[in-house]
Amino acid sequence: MELGSAICRKIFSNSRAVLREVGDEPMKLLIFCVLLVVCWPVALVALVLYPLVWLVLLPFRIVGIAVGGALELVGALISLPARVLRAI
Repeated sequence: MELGSAICRKIFSNSRAVLREVGDEPMKLLIFCVLLVVCWPVALVALVLYPLVWLVLLPFRIVGIAVGGALELVGALISLPARVLRAI
């Protein structure tokens, strides 16, 4: 039963993160439109540089995912004896 609730917590925490990312999109569009009206050259430079910055930061994001997975594995291995003893 505890494993099922842990899985549900993980799924729901991930869905909240996805909703948070989706919720930021309209605000980003609004800021870009205001920037486009106020100072269109800066808006065009931002439009060109955003994908380049995203590509530069992509390896760090991948490393972060890998390190997070490794730390979760270590945490699971450390807590495994306690879970086994609790199940007995």
